[in-house]
Amino acid sequence: MKYQFPDDDKPLYLRVYGYYKNMIMNGTLSPGQKIPSIRRCSEELEISRTTVENAYMSLAADGYIISRKNSGFYVSSICPADRRQNTKKDESHKPEIIYNFSSAGADRESFNFDMWRRYIKSALRQDERLLSYGEPQGEYELREAIAGFISSRRNVVCSPYNIVVGAGVQSLLHILCSVIGEKKKISFSNPDFRQGTAVFRDHGWSITDDDPDVIYVNPSSQGEFGDVMTVEERFSLIKSAMDAGRLIIEDDYGNEFSYFSRRTPSLQSLASGKNVVYTGTFSRLLLPSIRMSYMVLPDEMMEKYLDVAADYNQTASKTEQIALCQFIRDGHMDSQIRKLKKLYAAKSEMLADIIKRTFGDKVNILPCGSGVMVKAEFAEVHEPEKLKERAAAKGLKFKSQINENGGAVLLLSCTSVRTEELEKAVLLIKEVI
Repeated sequence: MKYQFPDDDKPLYLRVYGYYKNMIMNGTLSPGQKIPSIRRCSEELEISRTTVENAYMSLAADGYIISRKNSGFYVSSICPADRRQNTKKDESHKPEIIYNFSSAGADRESFNFDMWRRYIKSALRQDERLLSYGEPQGEYELREAIAGFISSRRNVVCSPYNIVVGAGVQSLLHILCSVIGEKKKISFSNPDFRQGTAVFRDHGWSITDDDPDVIYVNPSSQGEFGDVMTVEERFSLIKSAMDAGRLIIEDDYGNEFSYFSRRTPSLQSLASGKNVVYTGTFSRLLLPSIRMSYMVLPDEMMEKYLDVAADYNQTASKTEQIALCQFIRDGHMDSQIRKLKKLYAAKSEMLADIIKRTFGDKVNILPCGSGVMVKAEFAEVHEPEKLKERAAAKGLKFKSQINENGGAVLLLSCTSVRTEELEKAVLLIKEVI
């Protein structure tokens, strides 16, 4: 009997995606449990295999399932069991977040939707090209455009041959685990990066700082407060990793917003392209919903990648790859970065001014490595241990650290809160403080 999906306007593959996602999140499917094969799911739901494959690839890209060679698809550990069991109950009691200062979302004014639609429409006119699946490594023209882009902006040592494209960094990390092989211990400079840690745990890795085989770092945004690694620290890390035979995975997320005056060189460029896997994404520069990421593999790892490449279907939309390629070639990515820097520099400055005007000498605005963040230090905070709880009750979310003297430091991202709402949001912060 054909399954009746909820009647909505979403494409069928997204409804299949939601069907399995809900079962994973509510505990119907447990971590490690095998889900039906593409053929079996197609037969059971009476839909095409292509639809099922697209749904499964999206689930894998978002980390809900993992593919095991010659075995099938299995539920990952992206969400702890106790959270899955209590999802519905928790959601019903969860306060609505009105102003999210911890989000990496985009400002509505940061993106030219009309221009992007034109590029998507242009890509859709390439009928013959869209009749086939995308290249597992990513469309060559896009890899060529990415190579030129990151070589000029980050001095990354690469060619289209070294680049692998995917829908989100998490989907690329699944591939990378197969390429790395025997190494099984990894450390994370930001242990809160649960999407990354979940991938490696699913592949049997241990997350530890004790003599790791691989080091995962985000030098442009380290730790909870996004500190930037200095050039001296980068050279030191490269040397120590090479001496110990450790591989570095450099997640360069947020590098464009680290400093407005001078960008710090990437680890990959300082290491001349050796012993460093460089990853990046266009989600921060375009829209979070445009899931387009890439990794640059060192030459010595490419042979291993080519051995397993055929085992992994391309997760990024071929249409979006074609559109993004032309977008970069036409110079719009460079102008988009300039636009974002100007917009977020103005917003963060405005937010800092509002905070200073609202709190006066009770607040100290601290230097911050990220151009989209404001770091505000408060000498005195009422019941600091309940700060985030009170914030959530008011519809606020932000990152914070409590000082020993009873004060607190707040890290506030300006990207997701609309400019005209900043003053209202700061008044709510005042109530919480």
